[in-house]
Amino acid sequence: MNQLNAKFLISAEKLSQCPETGLPEFPLLGRSNVGKSSFINTLCNNRKLAKTSNTPGKTRLINFFNFSDRFMVADLPGYGYAKVSKEAQARWQKNLEEYLLKRKQIKSLIQFIDARHDIQKNDYQMREWVLEYNLPIFTVVTKIDYVAGGKRLSVLNNVRKEFGGDVLGFSSVDNKYNNEMIEYLLNLCN
Repeated sequence: MNQLNAKFLISAEKLSQCPETGLPEFPLLGRSNVGKSSFINTLCNNRKLAKTSNTPGKTRLINFFNFSDRFMVADLPGYGYAKVSKEAQARWQKNLEEYLLKRKQIKSLIQFIDARHDIQKNDYQMREWVLEYNLPIFTVVTKIDYVAGGKRLSVLNNVRKEFGGDVLGFSSVDNKYNNEMIEYLLNLCN
C-alpha cells in the first residue's frame, strides 16, 4: 500500500498568503460535509490531521497540507452552506476565485460529490464555473461505502455522465480506494 505522510502547513485567507512551495497543488471543491477533510486524513492515515466536524461551514480559510513533499492539497471552504454574513460570503468568493484562477502550481481541481445524494444545484454551478475558465478538474465520489455494492458502479457512471472526465470512488471507512487515489494524484504530478 502506498503511504504518504502529510503535515499541515498554513491557513490562508487570500492568494498573497499562500505558501510558496513549488509543489503541484490540488484544491478540494465541494459542499460542506461532503468529506474533504476525511479525504485528507484517509490519504495520510492520520484521522486527526484535518479537522472534521458534523457542523457544516467550519472551514473558513484555505488550509494547506504537504504530502511527503510530493504534492500539496488545499482544503477550501465548502460551498452551499455557511452561517456567515453576505459580506463574508462575498469576500470568500472573491478570495477563492483569485486563488483558483491565479495560483500557478495548481495541477487539477478535485470536485467532491456525496455518493448518497443526487448531484446538487450548487455542484452543477461550481462545475459550470470551472469549465467556463477551462480549469483542469476531476471528480471524487465520497462516502461510496454507504451505497450498496451492486449500485456503486451506477452511482459512478451517473456522475461520469453528468460531469464527464475522470471520476473516482472514495471512502474514508474502506481504505481499498487509497492506493488508486494516491497513484492517480502522483501521476498527475509528473
